[in-house]
Amino acid sequence: MHFVDTNIFLRYFTGDDSVKAEKVLDLLKRVEANEEKVYTSPLVIFETIFTLSSYYKVSRSKIAEIMLPLLQLRGLHLENKPVFEDALDLYASSAISFADLYNVCYMRSLGITSIYSYDEDFDAFGDIERKEP
Repeated sequence: MHFVDTNIFLRYFTGDDSVKAEKVLDLLKRVEANEEKVYTSPLVIFETIFTLSSYYKVSRSKIAEIMLPLLQLRGLHLENKPVFEDALDLYASSAISFADLYNVCYMRSLGITSIYSYDEDFDAFGDIERKEP
């Protein structure tokens, strides 16, 4: 079992080093076939999305389009995978940060309907009540 770091996903998505991108593709094929099991962390997913958006200027819809199949690889273990999938669905059509969208989806998964925050982005969600302390 291995852990997959952010730069592995970035090499594949950006293709900025074709040799490395091809090797990562081979790895991802093994993971999809369940021939190899790998772990990654929520931080790696956040960092991948942030880097694709801020450094590589990839659109939100494209990020969702490429990240969702990655998360669905059979041999990829990621804590709260369904929460990430829900947040990516929202991310494609929203101007709200991925972190805030993840938090909304995480709250929903726990049945939490209220958040303490000064961030008015949460007001966009009818099922979430934002409160200030």
